[in-house]
Amino acid sequence: MAIAEALLHSHTYTEYRSIVSDLLSQGKSTGTEQSEEILHYSKLNEVRMNRLDRTIVIAEDVIRDLLSLNKQYLWLVISEGWCGDAAQLLPIMNKMAAIAPGVQMKVVFRDQNPVLMDGFLTNGARSIPKLILIDSHTMNVLGSWGPRPNGASELIKSYKLQYGVVDETAKTELQLWYLHDKGLSTQREILQMMLDSETFYLKRNI
Repeated sequence: MAIAEALLHSHTYTEYRSIVSDLLSQGKSTGTEQSEEILHYSKLNEVRMNRLDRTIVIAEDVIRDLLSLNKQYLWLVISEGWCGDAAQLLPIMNKMAAIAPGVQMKVVFRDQNPVLMDGFLTNGARSIPKLILIDSHTMNVLGSWGPRPNGASELIKSYKLQYGVVDETAKTELQLWYLHDKGLSTQREILQMMLDSETFYLKRNI
């Protein structure tokens, strides 16, 4: 029910980017909370996403496997314009979805969809982005991924364990991790979820 409701208010990636940009032009961010800090992060993310839309490259082996998918899938992605991880990851998801004939991607805003978000918490938190993998024909949820690739999650976990907080230094280290990784961890982890889903489907129908 929450997924069906969210889909009624979902957006293409292009529409999502446009909504975020329009709000920024009015001095606002997405979401229910507004502050100078959130607006600052949203502006940084806009620049980051513009760059990644131009520069992110999908690996050849990932392209090959995306083209070989047999089923039809919906990627329902929960995001917000102020989220640094979302800014790093949505451009990758968008390029992957554009390559795969059987994948359609839709984006929804976290704060507008609390019931959906609460069905996909990370350690009890409303962490984003979250990619929900859905069978396009049955609308069954097949899996979910996010809010970060494993390496990035481990970096933040280790930093918090050492210093007790996620501060500006941690955020800088996280952005450097994303820069050096070039989106490869994200591509391969999402692809693995897709391949696992295909394998499960084939086994079930043998």
